[in-house]
Amino acid sequence: MGCDLLIKNGKLIDGTGAPARPADLAVTNGRITAIADRGKAGTDAKRVIDAEGRVVAPGFVDPHTHYDAQLCWDRELAPTSWHGITSVVVGNCGVGIAPCRPEGREIALRDLVNVEGIPYDVLKGGVTWDWQSFPEFMNAAERRGTAINVGFYAPLTPFRHFVMREASMDRAATPEETAQIRALIKEAVAAGALGFSTTKVPQHLGYGGKPLACQNASLEEYAAYCGALKELGKGVISIALMRQTSILSDEERALLQLMSDAGGRPITFIGLLWRDDVPEAIADSVAKLGALGQKKVYAQTSPLPLMRQLSLRRPYIYSGFPSWKPAIKGTAEEQIALYRDPGFRARFREDLKLGLSTAGNWSALSVVTVFKESLKRFEGSSIADIARELGKDGVDTLLDIGLEDDLKTEFSTAAYNYNVEGVKNILNTPGILIGLGDGGAHLDVSCDVGYTSYLLGTWVRERGVMSLEEGVRMITSAPADFLGLHDRGRLVEGKAADIVIFDETTIAAAKKLHKASDLPGGASRLMVRSIGIDYTVVNGEVTWQDGALTGARAGQILRS
Repeated sequence: MGCDLLIKNGKLIDGTGAPARPADLAVTNGRITAIADRGKAGTDAKRVIDAEGRVVAPGFVDPHTHYDAQLCWDRELAPTSWHGITSVVVGNCGVGIAPCRPEGREIALRDLVNVEGIPYDVLKGGVTWDWQSFPEFMNAAERRGTAINVGFYAPLTPFRHFVMREASMDRAATPEETAQIRALIKEAVAAGALGFSTTKVPQHLGYGGKPLACQNASLEEYAAYCGALKELGKGVISIALMRQTSILSDEERALLQLMSDAGGRPITFIGLLWRDDVPEAIADSVAKLGALGQKKVYAQTSPLPLMRQLSLRRPYIYSGFPSWKPAIKGTAEEQIALYRDPGFRARFREDLKLGLSTAGNWSALSVVTVFKESLKRFEGSSIADIARELGKDGVDTLLDIGLEDDLKTEFSTAAYNYNVEGVKNILNTPGILIGLGDGGAHLDVSCDVGYTSYLLGTWVRERGVMSLEEGVRMITSAPADFLGLHDRGRLVEGKAADIVIFDETTIAAAKKLHKASDLPGGASRLMVRSIGIDYTVVNGEVTWQDGALTGARAGQILRS
């Protein structure tokens, strides 16, 4: 009896960390039906792919994306789908667009603008609103179809909005409100959501510059919501933590303990990123995590050096500083007045002393593009160098250039993970979950979705920090197991046929990002191409071939 697809002569890496072996693999009706020595998986196939000289591995799994809105207008979920990633999870950081009543839509969209950096006009023109409840949201995505698989976290902010309306942005829930929110989360997970997400990161501001609604959740609320997962016996928790990036506070550690005790479910928190200014942060945070590390509490990281682009019109990276709150929600005219204010500049200098991020490292912040001819000489220079030339400090230099250029100047900052030895230590830390692709968010600031290609190209091939088998495991079975996706992440007979075929000698993420003006209304976003990925197979159908998507819509909604 023949099969639908035969992949022959490949170097098979099954995703478990086991040694690679030569093997053929057969697929029928979207499932792996045979894995055998070369020439023994059958020959009668509707389609044959000769994988000689190539690695055949499970499709990669990204546990941290923000494609909630993009699902409405982009069935391909590009550029994540360009990098061998066959499954993603949306709804991270406690923010999303379901459940949502018609009167709450403006708040939901403004939350996405502030947290995910998606332009309002893009959201207004692209989100279809063919749902109100969370199960309806998942069903709507299923009807539309996607090139890759999609799983959903229930993000806490819209659940609190749904029950409490605008009061959710100002206070904790009452016991009665908590019970209603808990019931909705339980309904969502029972219908297939993979768990729920939330955030305690201060730069995650929502509608009107206020903290996201989930930031106001009490400890009693968290105990109740985690308890809902315990009752169901399924679901995981994703939480963005760390007021000071990579530094786990006692309060944050206590919250993780409470959530673990109340729910007994796996937890991932964001995140451990290397900071040259606080080199001891990673070891200290891992030590503080202590016994929780044996209770399925996983710190999440990225293998990428994280570069961020910004302008003073869209100053997302400063949103965690109290002094910048008026700028985050302000019009261009309001921002200009603020940036000129000596009082604001003084408050910004004080905020930089808090050490919340690497934002005050002026040597790492560079001018990429200016639009006034008088400023062209600064392109390619760091703020630190320009400040020395002008005899100013970094704050005045940054703001003065931006003001003279009508807030159009494009800056770029080397934020985190630029120390090779530091990131090597993170990747070798037990209990680390690799993710943070952030697909669908920060569209004009960054594009980190190529982390899978980068991991295998840079950390495996070029630096030899881990074996190819271990690198594949960390982006396949490890995230799949955490999420409870038992049908994904491994090449095993009977499991779903999510497969990536790549050249281990060339796989990489392109070094340069490029812009594509393909968002609703023609808005642009940053994109990153993959190198060395020959084929991606999703549920038995080829979705990527010869450097392009095929148009297949074989993705499924991944339900818990």
